[in-house]
Amino acid sequence: MEQVVIAVAVFLVTYALIISERVHRTVAALFGASVVLFLGIVPWEKMPEYLDLGTLLLLVGMMIIVNTAKESGLFEYIAIKTAKFAKGSPMKVLILFSIVTALVSSVLDNVTTVLLLTPMLLYITRLMDVNPVPFLLAEIFASNIGGTATLIGDPPNIMIGSAAGLSFTEFLINMGVIAAIDLVAALGIIYLAYRRTMKTSKAKRERILLTIERLREDEAIKDYSLFRKSLIIIIGVVLLFFVHDRLEIPPAVVALSGASVLLMWSRIEPTGILEKIEWTAIFFFMGLFIIVGSLVETGVIDDVAKWLLGYVHTTGQALVMITWFSAIASAVVDNIPLTAAMIPLIKSMGSSMNVYPLWWALSLGACLGGNGTAIGASANIVVLGIASREGVEITFMDFLKIGLVIMFTTVALGMGILWIRYVGV
Repeated sequence: MEQVVIAVAVFLVTYALIISERVHRTVAALFGASVVLFLGIVPWEKMPEYLDLGTLLLLVGMMIIVNTAKESGLFEYIAIKTAKFAKGSPMKVLILFSIVTALVSSVLDNVTTVLLLTPMLLYITRLMDVNPVPFLLAEIFASNIGGTATLIGDPPNIMIGSAAGLSFTEFLINMGVIAAIDLVAALGIIYLAYRRTMKTSKAKRERILLTIERLREDEAIKDYSLFRKSLIIIIGVVLLFFVHDRLEIPPAVVALSGASVLLMWSRIEPTGILEKIEWTAIFFFMGLFIIVGSLVETGVIDDVAKWLLGYVHTTGQALVMITWFSAIASAVVDNIPLTAAMIPLIKSMGSSMNVYPLWWALSLGACLGGNGTAIGASANIVVLGIASREGVEITFMDFLKIGLVIMFTTVALGMGILWIRYVGV
Protein backbone atom coordinates (compact mmCIF):
# COMPACT_ATOMS: atom_id res chain seq x y z
CA MET A 1 0.00 0.00 0.00
CA GLU A 2 2.87 2.34 0.80
CA GLN A 3 4.37 1.80 -2.66
CA VAL A 4 1.02 2.55 -4.29
CA VAL A 5 0.78 5.88 -2.46
CA ILE A 6 4.35 6.82 -3.40
CA ALA A 7 3.87 5.83 -7.06
CA VAL A 8 0.68 7.88 -7.36
CA ALA A 9 2.29 10.83 -5.52
CA VAL A 10 5.35 10.80 -7.78
CA PHE A 11 3.11 10.60 -10.85
CA LEU A 12 0.94 13.54 -9.72
CA VAL A 13 3.88 15.72 -8.63
CA THR A 14 5.74 15.04 -11.88
CA TYR A 15 2.75 16.00 -14.00
CA ALA A 16 2.12 19.08 -11.84
CA LEU A 17 5.70 20.21 -12.48
CA ILE A 18 5.33 19.57 -16.21
CA ILE A 19 2.04 21.49 -16.40
CA SER A 20 3.35 24.41 -14.34
CA GLU A 21 6.46 24.60 -16.57
CA ARG A 22 8.51 25.78 -13.58
CA VAL A 23 10.83 22.87 -14.25
CA HIS A 24 11.77 21.57 -17.69
CA ARG A 25 9.61 18.54 -18.48
CA THR A 26 12.67 16.33 -19.07
CA VAL A 27 14.13 17.24 -15.67
CA ALA A 28 10.76 16.60 -13.98
CA ALA A 29 10.38 13.20 -15.66
CA LEU A 30 13.94 12.10 -14.85
CA PHE A 31 13.55 13.23 -11.23
CA GLY A 32 10.31 11.27 -10.82
CA ALA A 33 11.87 8.22 -12.44
CA SER A 34 14.89 8.39 -10.14
CA VAL A 35 12.59 8.45 -7.08
CA VAL A 36 10.65 5.30 -8.04
CA LEU A 37 13.89 3.54 -9.00
CA PHE A 38 15.71 4.59 -5.83
CA LEU A 39 12.83 3.34 -3.65
CA GLY A 40 12.64 0.07 -5.55
CA ILE A 41 9.05 0.58 -6.72
CA VAL A 42 10.29 -0.27 -10.19
CA PRO A 43 12.94 -2.99 -9.73
CA TRP A 44 16.17 -2.24 -11.55
CA GLU A 45 16.04 -5.54 -13.46
CA LYS A 46 12.57 -4.62 -14.76
CA MET A 47 13.54 -1.18 -16.00
CA PRO A 48 14.28 -2.34 -19.59
CA GLU A 49 10.75 -3.79 -19.72
CA TYR A 50 9.19 -0.41 -18.96
CA LEU A 51 11.66 1.70 -20.94
CA ASP A 52 10.19 0.46 -24.23
CA LEU A 53 13.55 0.34 -25.99
CA GLY A 54 11.78 -0.37 -29.28
CA THR A 55 10.25 3.11 -29.24
CA LEU A 56 13.42 4.84 -28.03
CA LEU A 57 15.72 3.18 -30.56
CA LEU A 58 13.21 3.75 -33.36
CA LEU A 59 13.30 7.44 -32.45
CA VAL A 60 17.09 7.57 -32.44
CA GLY A 61 17.38 5.73 -35.76
CA MET A 62 14.87 7.95 -37.54
CA MET A 63 16.37 11.12 -36.06
CA ILE A 64 19.76 10.14 -37.48
CA ILE A 65 18.25 9.49 -40.92
CA VAL A 66 16.29 12.76 -40.90
CA ASN A 67 19.22 14.86 -39.67
CA THR A 68 21.55 13.34 -42.26
CA ALA A 69 19.06 13.80 -45.10
CA LYS A 70 18.51 17.37 -43.96
CA GLU A 71 22.17 18.15 -44.77
CA SER A 72 21.47 17.41 -48.45
CA GLY A 73 18.63 19.92 -48.76
CA LEU A 74 16.04 17.16 -49.32
CA PHE A 75 13.39 18.71 -47.09
CA GLU A 76 13.84 22.19 -48.55
CA TYR A 77 13.39 20.65 -52.01
CA ILE A 78 10.11 18.94 -51.02
CA ALA A 79 8.98 22.04 -49.13
CA ILE A 80 9.38 24.28 -52.18
CA LYS A 81 7.55 21.73 -54.35
CA THR A 82 4.69 21.59 -51.83
CA ALA A 83 4.51 25.37 -51.47
CA LYS A 84 4.34 25.75 -55.25
CA PHE A 85 1.58 23.14 -55.44
CA ALA A 86 -0.39 25.05 -52.79
CA LYS A 87 0.32 28.30 -54.66
CA GLY A 88 1.34 30.02 -51.42
CA SER A 89 -2.06 29.67 -49.74
CA PRO A 90 -1.57 29.06 -45.97
CA MET A 91 -4.86 27.15 -45.67
CA LYS A 92 -4.05 24.94 -48.66
CA VAL A 93 -0.64 24.15 -47.15
CA LEU A 94 -2.26 23.28 -43.81
CA ILE A 95 -4.83 20.98 -45.44
CA LEU A 96 -2.31 19.38 -47.80
CA PHE A 97 0.20 18.62 -45.06
CA SER A 98 -2.52 17.33 -42.73
CA ILE A 99 -3.82 14.88 -45.34
CA VAL A 100 -0.31 13.68 -46.17
CA THR A 101 0.51 13.31 -42.46
CA ALA A 102 -2.67 11.32 -41.76
CA LEU A 103 -2.14 9.00 -44.73
CA VAL A 104 1.51 8.34 -43.92
CA SER A 105 0.72 7.85 -40.21
CA SER A 106 -1.86 5.20 -41.10
CA VAL A 107 0.89 2.92 -42.38
CA LEU A 108 4.00 4.18 -40.59
CA ASP A 109 4.85 4.98 -37.00
CA ASN A 110 3.51 8.44 -36.03
CA VAL A 111 6.90 9.53 -34.72
CA THR A 112 8.61 8.54 -37.96
CA THR A 113 6.02 10.53 -39.90
CA VAL A 114 6.43 13.76 -37.94
CA LEU A 115 10.21 13.44 -37.93
CA LEU A 116 10.11 13.45 -41.72
CA LEU A 117 7.49 16.18 -42.18
CA THR A 118 8.15 18.73 -39.39
CA PRO A 119 11.38 20.17 -40.88
CA MET A 120 9.57 20.69 -44.19
CA LEU A 121 6.59 22.33 -42.50
CA LEU A 122 8.76 24.77 -40.57
CA TYR A 123 10.62 25.68 -43.74
CA ILE A 124 7.38 26.38 -45.64
CA THR A 125 5.89 28.55 -42.88
CA ARG A 126 9.07 30.62 -42.79
CA LEU A 127 8.89 30.91 -46.54
CA MET A 128 5.31 32.19 -46.35
CA ASP A 129 6.04 34.35 -43.28
CA VAL A 130 3.07 32.96 -41.30
CA ASN A 131 2.57 31.75 -37.73
CA PRO A 132 3.82 28.12 -37.68
CA VAL A 133 1.82 27.12 -34.56
CA PRO A 134 -1.48 26.12 -36.25
CA PHE A 135 0.45 24.15 -38.89
CA LEU A 136 2.44 22.23 -36.27
CA LEU A 137 -0.70 21.53 -34.23
CA ALA A 138 -2.54 20.32 -37.34
CA GLU A 139 0.36 17.98 -38.08
CA ILE A 140 0.27 16.54 -34.54
CA PHE A 141 -3.50 15.99 -34.56
CA ALA A 142 -3.42 14.54 -38.09
CA SER A 143 -0.67 12.06 -37.16
CA ASN A 144 -2.62 10.75 -34.16
CA ILE A 145 -5.89 10.61 -36.10
CA GLY A 146 -4.24 8.89 -39.06
CA GLY A 147 -2.66 6.32 -36.75
CA THR A 148 -6.13 5.33 -35.58
CA ALA A 149 -7.21 4.22 -39.05
CA THR A 150 -5.33 0.95 -39.50
CA LEU A 151 -4.05 -2.13 -37.71
CA ILE A 152 -0.44 -0.94 -38.02
CA GLY A 153 -1.04 2.78 -37.52
CA ASP A 154 -0.47 2.89 -33.76
CA PRO A 155 0.96 0.39 -31.21
CA PRO A 156 -2.37 0.03 -29.32
CA ASN A 157 -4.03 -1.09 -32.56
CA ILE A 158 -1.36 -3.73 -33.09
CA MET A 159 -1.92 -5.01 -29.53
CA ILE A 160 -5.72 -4.97 -29.91
CA GLY A 161 -5.62 -6.68 -33.31
CA SER A 162 -3.38 -9.43 -31.98
CA ALA A 163 -5.45 -10.01 -28.82
CA ALA A 164 -8.85 -9.98 -30.58
CA GLY A 165 -7.80 -11.55 -33.87
CA LEU A 166 -8.85 -8.50 -35.91
CA SER A 167 -7.69 -8.09 -39.50
CA PHE A 168 -6.23 -5.10 -41.35
CA THR A 169 -9.46 -4.83 -43.38
CA GLU A 170 -11.64 -4.82 -40.25
CA PHE A 171 -9.62 -1.94 -38.83
CA LEU A 172 -9.84 0.01 -42.07
CA ILE A 173 -13.62 -0.46 -42.30
CA ASN A 174 -14.31 0.38 -38.65
CA MET A 175 -11.65 2.96 -37.81
CA GLY A 176 -10.74 4.32 -41.26
CA VAL A 177 -14.13 6.00 -41.72
CA ILE A 178 -13.97 7.48 -38.21
CA ALA A 179 -10.43 8.78 -38.83
CA ALA A 180 -11.48 10.51 -42.07
CA ILE A 181 -14.45 12.26 -40.41
CA ASP A 182 -12.36 13.20 -37.37
CA LEU A 183 -9.63 14.72 -39.56
CA VAL A 184 -12.16 17.01 -41.23
CA ALA A 185 -13.53 18.03 -37.82
CA ALA A 186 -10.05 18.70 -36.41
CA LEU A 187 -9.05 20.88 -39.37
CA GLY A 188 -12.30 22.80 -38.99
CA ILE A 189 -11.56 23.49 -35.32
CA ILE A 190 -8.00 24.62 -36.08
CA TYR A 191 -9.26 26.93 -38.81
CA LEU A 192 -11.81 28.51 -36.46
CA ALA A 193 -9.18 28.93 -33.72
CA TYR A 194 -6.38 30.34 -35.90
CA ARG A 195 -8.13 31.77 -38.97
CA ARG A 196 -7.04 35.31 -38.12
CA THR A 197 -3.34 34.42 -37.92
CA MET A 198 -3.52 32.56 -41.25
CA LYS A 199 -5.19 35.36 -43.13
CA THR A 200 -3.01 37.26 -45.56
CA SER A 201 -3.79 40.32 -47.62
CA LYS A 202 -4.04 40.06 -51.38
CA ALA A 203 -0.83 42.03 -51.72
CA LYS A 204 0.99 39.76 -49.28
CA ARG A 205 -0.30 36.62 -51.04
CA GLU A 206 0.97 37.98 -54.33
CA ARG A 207 4.36 38.70 -52.78
CA ILE A 208 4.51 35.20 -51.26
CA LEU A 209 3.52 33.58 -54.54
CA LEU A 210 6.06 35.67 -56.44
CA THR A 211 8.75 34.70 -53.93
CA ILE A 212 7.83 31.02 -54.16
CA GLU A 213 7.73 31.04 -57.96
CA ARG A 214 11.20 32.57 -58.03
CA LEU A 215 12.59 29.76 -55.91
CA ARG A 216 14.16 26.86 -57.75
CA GLU A 217 13.85 23.54 -55.96
CA ASP A 218 16.99 22.21 -57.64
CA GLU A 219 18.99 25.06 -56.08
CA ALA A 220 17.82 23.93 -52.61
CA ILE A 221 19.86 20.75 -53.02
CA LYS A 222 23.20 21.29 -51.28
CA ASP A 223 24.70 17.87 -51.99
CA TYR A 224 23.34 15.86 -54.94
CA SER A 225 25.15 12.68 -53.93
CA LEU A 226 23.82 12.82 -50.35
CA PHE A 227 20.38 13.77 -51.74
CA ARG A 228 20.20 10.59 -53.84
CA LYS A 229 21.56 8.38 -51.07
CA SER A 230 19.17 9.85 -48.50
CA LEU A 231 16.22 9.34 -50.83
CA ILE A 232 17.18 5.71 -51.49
CA ILE A 233 17.61 4.95 -47.78
CA ILE A 234 14.34 6.66 -46.78
CA ILE A 235 12.38 4.79 -49.47
CA GLY A 236 14.06 1.53 -48.45
CA VAL A 237 13.26 2.08 -44.77
CA VAL A 238 9.63 2.95 -45.57
CA LEU A 239 9.25 -0.19 -47.69
CA LEU A 240 10.75 -2.30 -44.91
CA PHE A 241 8.30 -0.78 -42.43
CA PHE A 242 5.50 -2.16 -44.62
CA VAL A 243 6.82 -5.73 -44.45
CA HIS A 244 8.81 -5.77 -41.19
CA ASP A 245 6.23 -8.00 -39.48
CA ARG A 246 6.45 -10.60 -42.24
CA LEU A 247 10.23 -10.53 -42.07
CA GLU A 248 10.04 -10.58 -38.25
CA ILE A 249 12.29 -7.53 -38.03
CA PRO A 250 11.38 -4.97 -35.30
CA PRO A 251 10.79 -1.40 -36.58
CA ALA A 252 13.62 -0.15 -34.37
CA VAL A 253 16.05 -2.49 -36.14
CA VAL A 254 14.83 -1.21 -39.52
CA ALA A 255 15.41 2.41 -38.43
CA LEU A 256 18.83 1.76 -36.89
CA SER A 257 19.93 -0.27 -39.92
CA GLY A 258 18.86 2.52 -42.26
CA ALA A 259 20.67 5.09 -40.11
CA SER A 260 23.91 3.11 -39.99
CA VAL A 261 23.87 2.35 -43.72
CA LEU A 262 23.27 6.01 -44.58
CA LEU A 263 26.09 7.17 -42.29
CA MET A 264 28.45 4.53 -43.72
CA TRP A 265 27.46 5.17 -47.35
CA SER A 266 27.53 8.96 -47.15
CA ARG A 267 30.80 9.11 -45.18
CA ILE A 268 29.37 12.16 -43.42
CA GLU A 269 30.92 13.22 -40.08
CA PRO A 270 28.64 11.59 -37.45
CA THR A 271 29.45 13.95 -34.56
CA GLY A 272 27.34 16.81 -35.87
CA ILE A 273 24.48 14.47 -36.78
CA LEU A 274 24.39 12.82 -33.35
CA GLU A 275 24.48 16.21 -31.62
CA LYS A 276 21.24 17.14 -33.42
CA ILE A 277 19.30 14.19 -32.03
CA GLU A 278 16.47 15.35 -29.73
CA TRP A 279 18.14 13.93 -26.64
CA THR A 280 15.87 15.93 -24.34
CA ALA A 281 12.86 14.18 -25.90
CA ILE A 282 14.57 10.77 -25.62
CA PHE A 283 15.33 11.24 -21.91
CA PHE A 284 11.84 12.62 -21.32
CA PHE A 285 10.40 9.43 -22.76
CA MET A 286 12.70 7.35 -20.58
CA GLY A 287 11.64 9.13 -17.41
CA LEU A 288 7.95 9.05 -18.31
CA PHE A 289 8.02 5.34 -19.20
CA ILE A 290 9.58 4.51 -15.82
CA ILE A 291 7.05 6.61 -13.89
CA VAL A 292 4.12 5.00 -15.72
CA GLY A 293 5.85 1.66 -15.14
CA SER A 294 5.60 2.29 -11.39
CA LEU A 295 1.81 2.60 -11.76
CA VAL A 296 1.72 -0.66 -13.69
CA GLU A 297 4.08 -2.37 -11.21
CA THR A 298 1.92 -1.39 -8.23
CA GLY A 299 -1.30 -2.34 -10.04
CA VAL A 300 -2.78 1.19 -10.01
CA ILE A 301 -3.76 1.24 -13.70
CA ASP A 302 -5.26 -2.23 -13.50
CA ASP A 303 -7.21 -1.43 -10.32
CA VAL A 304 -8.64 1.82 -11.70
CA ALA A 305 -9.73 0.11 -14.92
CA LYS A 306 -11.39 -2.74 -13.00
CA TRP A 307 -13.19 -0.28 -10.72
CA LEU A 308 -14.61 1.67 -13.65
CA LEU A 309 -15.67 -1.40 -15.60
CA GLY A 310 -17.41 -2.77 -12.52
CA TYR A 311 -20.23 -0.28 -13.10
CA VAL A 312 -21.18 -1.42 -16.61
CA HIS A 313 -23.76 -4.10 -17.41
CA THR A 314 -24.52 -3.70 -21.13
CA THR A 315 -22.47 -3.37 -24.32
CA GLY A 316 -23.64 0.25 -24.73
CA GLN A 317 -22.58 1.23 -21.22
CA ALA A 318 -19.26 -0.55 -21.66
CA LEU A 319 -18.66 1.16 -25.02
CA VAL A 320 -19.13 4.60 -23.47
CA MET A 321 -17.06 3.78 -20.38
CA ILE A 322 -14.13 2.24 -22.26
CA THR A 323 -14.05 5.00 -24.89
CA TRP A 324 -13.89 7.87 -22.42
CA PHE A 325 -11.77 6.18 -19.78
CA SER A 326 -9.11 5.17 -22.32
CA ALA A 327 -9.25 8.61 -24.02
CA ILE A 328 -8.88 10.65 -20.83
CA ALA A 329 -6.27 8.29 -19.38
CA SER A 330 -4.27 8.29 -22.65
CA ALA A 331 -4.06 12.08 -22.48
CA VAL A 332 -1.82 11.79 -19.42
CA VAL A 333 -0.31 8.29 -19.43
CA ASP A 334 1.28 6.17 -22.13
CA ASN A 335 -1.40 4.34 -24.12
CA ILE A 336 0.62 1.14 -24.45
CA PRO A 337 0.49 0.00 -20.77
CA LEU A 338 -3.07 1.31 -20.59
CA THR A 339 -4.08 -0.84 -23.55
CA ALA A 340 -2.26 -3.81 -22.04
CA ALA A 341 -4.30 -3.40 -18.84
CA MET A 342 -7.63 -3.02 -20.68
CA ILE A 343 -7.32 -6.01 -23.05
CA PRO A 344 -7.74 -8.79 -20.43
CA LEU A 345 -10.61 -6.86 -18.83
CA ILE A 346 -12.50 -6.65 -22.12
CA LYS A 347 -11.87 -10.33 -22.75
CA SER A 348 -13.31 -11.18 -19.32
CA MET A 349 -16.54 -9.34 -20.25
CA GLY A 350 -17.12 -11.66 -23.21
CA SER A 351 -19.17 -14.08 -21.11
CA SER A 352 -21.87 -11.49 -20.42
CA MET A 353 -21.96 -9.24 -23.51
CA ASN A 354 -20.81 -8.74 -27.11
CA VAL A 355 -17.30 -7.33 -26.80
CA TYR A 356 -16.59 -6.82 -30.53
CA PRO A 357 -17.55 -3.10 -30.43
CA LEU A 358 -15.48 -2.64 -27.29
CA TRP A 359 -12.25 -3.33 -29.17
CA TRP A 360 -13.01 -0.38 -31.45
CA ALA A 361 -13.91 1.75 -28.43
CA LEU A 362 -10.52 0.96 -26.87
CA SER A 363 -8.69 1.74 -30.12
CA LEU A 364 -10.59 5.01 -30.48
CA GLY A 365 -9.88 6.23 -26.96
CA ALA A 366 -6.29 5.01 -26.69
CA CYS A 367 -5.22 6.51 -30.03
CA LEU A 368 -7.14 9.81 -29.99
CA GLY A 369 -6.73 10.56 -26.29
CA GLY A 370 -3.15 11.52 -27.04
CA ASN A 371 -4.40 14.68 -28.74
CA GLY A 372 -5.59 16.04 -25.39
CA THR A 373 -2.27 17.20 -23.94
CA ALA A 374 1.23 18.11 -25.07
CA ILE A 375 2.58 14.90 -23.54
CA GLY A 376 -0.30 12.63 -24.51
CA ALA A 377 1.45 11.03 -27.48
CA SER A 378 5.00 10.51 -28.71
CA ALA A 379 4.38 12.57 -31.86
CA ASN A 380 3.31 15.55 -29.74
CA ILE A 381 6.55 15.57 -27.76
CA VAL A 382 8.76 15.12 -30.83
CA VAL A 383 7.11 17.92 -32.84
CA LEU A 384 7.15 20.34 -29.92
CA GLY A 385 10.79 19.45 -29.25
CA ILE A 386 11.83 20.15 -32.85
CA ALA A 387 9.80 23.36 -32.87
CA SER A 388 11.43 24.54 -29.65
CA ARG A 389 14.89 24.04 -31.11
CA GLU A 390 13.83 26.13 -34.09
CA GLY A 391 12.62 28.95 -31.84
CA VAL A 392 8.89 28.14 -31.95
CA GLU A 393 7.49 27.74 -28.43
CA ILE A 394 4.15 26.04 -27.77
CA THR A 395 3.50 25.85 -24.02
CA PHE A 396 1.64 23.05 -22.25
CA MET A 397 -1.35 25.34 -21.64
CA ASP A 398 -1.37 26.64 -25.23
CA PHE A 399 -1.60 23.06 -26.45
CA LEU A 400 -4.17 22.12 -23.81
CA LYS A 401 -6.61 24.82 -24.92
CA ILE A 402 -6.94 23.42 -28.43
CA GLY A 403 -5.96 19.82 -27.68
CA LEU A 404 -8.85 19.16 -25.29
CA VAL A 405 -11.36 20.56 -27.78
CA ILE A 406 -9.93 18.36 -30.54
CA MET A 407 -9.85 15.31 -28.28
CA PHE A 408 -13.40 15.60 -26.97
CA THR A 409 -14.82 16.42 -30.41
CA THR A 410 -13.10 13.62 -32.33
CA VAL A 411 -13.69 11.00 -29.62
CA ALA A 412 -17.37 11.99 -29.34
CA LEU A 413 -17.81 11.76 -33.12
CA GLY A 414 -16.10 8.38 -33.23
CA MET A 415 -18.11 7.04 -30.30
CA GLY A 416 -21.32 8.26 -31.94
CA ILE A 417 -20.49 6.34 -35.11
CA LEU A 418 -19.70 3.18 -33.12
CA TRP A 419 -22.92 3.57 -31.10
CA ILE A 420 -25.08 3.92 -34.24
CA ARG A 421 -23.36 0.96 -35.87
CA TYR A 422 -23.29 -1.50 -32.98
CA VAL A 423 -25.81 -0.36 -30.36
CA GLY A 424 -28.49 1.41 -32.37
CA VAL A 425 -29.98 4.88 -32.44
